[in-house]
Amino acid sequence: MPSFTVENYIKAIYRLSKTSEGGVNTNSIAETLGTKAATVSDMLRKLNENGYVNYKKYQGTNLTTKGKDVAIQIIRKHRMWEVFLVDKLEFKWDEVHDLAEELEHIGSSEITNRLEEFLDFPKVDPHGDPIPDREGNIDLSDQIPLTELLKGESGLVTGVKDSSSDFLRYLDAQGIQLGKNVKIEEIFDYDQSRTVIINKKQMSLSHQVCKNLYINKQ
Repeated sequence: MPSFTVENYIKAIYRLSKTSEGGVNTNSIAETLGTKAATVSDMLRKLNENGYVNYKKYQGTNLTTKGKDVAIQIIRKHRMWEVFLVDKLEFKWDEVHDLAEELEHIGSSEITNRLEEFLDFPKVDPHGDPIPDREGNIDLSDQIPLTELLKGESGLVTGVKDSSSDFLRYLDAQGIQLGKNVKIEEIFDYDQSRTVIINKKQMSLSHQVCKNLYINKQ
């Protein structure tokens, strides 16, 4: 079973690989984990020796199949625990990430499977991110950023790109929640901000907010 530190490295590489072409660079990993590049290089050599990554000095790092399997299982546990914390312990969606970061390292897959059954097999976490199934399959829905909707078009809010506490609290204050309908009333050329209708309420959203909201177009 990988150590907590190894799991955190694997998860960081997995997430960074989604936006990195040609492999993840050492500095990006160091910045994500809040450590030094030299420390990252040492760990990457160990991960390479243990078959979790393909790593060569001064080149990008990629997860192997073994590494990807570990990353997906960590993500499965993390998102499942977030559902439990919100649905059963009544935490707010902006409070659960750090708690799930601790709980995701519980090694037993049997606990995760039992938790899944207890929660009635949830498909997404409280932020709208899909939960991998027991075989590691991820159901990627047709989510698009709100910025891709044209004037007059509408969709359902299905997720967030930015799951920081500050952003989630902002959405709560605006009454923006998953499952709510949003319609684009106006798009302003000056700053690409939008006037939208949510819950029959008109409001203005910045371009930054819109690009961090995922929707399913209707």
